[in-house]
Amino acid sequence: MKDSYLTAGIKFDQLFRLLHRNKISYSIKNISRLVFLTQSALWSSLFSWIEYLRYTKALKNTAIPDNPIFIIGHWRTGSTLLHQLMSLDPQMTAPTLFQVAVPDSFLVSYPYYRPLFKRIISEHRPMDQVKMGMDEPQEDEYAIYRITSYSPLENLVFSNSGSYFLNHGTPFLPSGDSLEKWKNEVKTFYKKLHFKSKKRIVSKNPFNSFRINILMEMFPMAKFIHIVRHPDDVVPSTIYMWDIVQRQNRLNIPINTPDFKEVVGVMDALLTAIENDCGQISTGSYIELRFEDLEQNPVNVMKKCYNSLHLPFTQEFEEKIDSFLRKTADYQKNKFSLNLQEKTYIREKLFRHMNKHDYQ
Repeated sequence: MKDSYLTAGIKFDQLFRLLHRNKISYSIKNISRLVFLTQSALWSSLFSWIEYLRYTKALKNTAIPDNPIFIIGHWRTGSTLLHQLMSLDPQMTAPTLFQVAVPDSFLVSYPYYRPLFKRIISEHRPMDQVKMGMDEPQEDEYAIYRITSYSPLENLVFSNSGSYFLNHGTPFLPSGDSLEKWKNEVKTFYKKLHFKSKKRIVSKNPFNSFRINILMEMFPMAKFIHIVRHPDDVVPSTIYMWDIVQRQNRLNIPINTPDFKEVVGVMDALLTAIENDCGQISTGSYIELRFEDLEQNPVNVMKKCYNSLHLPFTQEFEEKIDSFLRKTADYQKNKFSLNLQEKTYIREKLFRHMNKHDYQ
């Protein structure tokens, strides 16, 4: 799954709306991508119709879960590791790659897609060596992009300029009547996740860092975990990630590497938004973690996290964490370097945030 994987799995009507309201570059590569997306959308629409017929009554009688756990923070801060660890908890469930890839039909289509996914999914993510698989935990923004009429990922796939698609001021929620529709569609997705597992949902989604207030309204008993990492590691890793993702998914031109200063600016805006909005969250429902601490001593940090959030930390969960750590002991992180000018710029723009989290 190396091309157009962000949009693959979307239903035909939603694909049509995206193509209608955005500009497309009709290169040979993009034409092949459009053919792939069209056939994928037809299958998604068919399975969605089957799911609707089979599960409408059951889902109508299923309550919307009010207590998800949201992992927030900037991209490339170790949120995936935290998500992987928490998904090991027998009490928790995390959206999987398959569920976010076909959010409109995952209740019925799994056995049909499974042979296909096994052939087309890469063993690792394109930007690092994190394991991929249809049952592995995945960021639910990919589902939000497919099922709602709004996600900033649309700006990545259909960019109108060569600037960073998350450039300052990018709205992370629709406005007006569209907001209520967006909320209902997200709630329905979470309802389906809960219906499938009957467990508490743990979501990892950096985009949600700008949606904290609306998520608190939608899910009154939600808890939030903010994970941070040294900006010297986060900024170049973010640039590398988005450069790869946009080249594999964009349907128009130009395609430019995200600008260093723009990425720093968005990171400042995101950390400021979290600081402002999480001040309203009650004790026991919010905690901050440093990736460096989690990486050094995962079990102890997870125990402290669970204790702070009043969640039971079981012996079975600890054993699963230990097993996971043994299996991933050989994992090698990407390494990036910054010049003196770039490091100085980061410290000028992010000094307050770095000081708060004891980064030099």
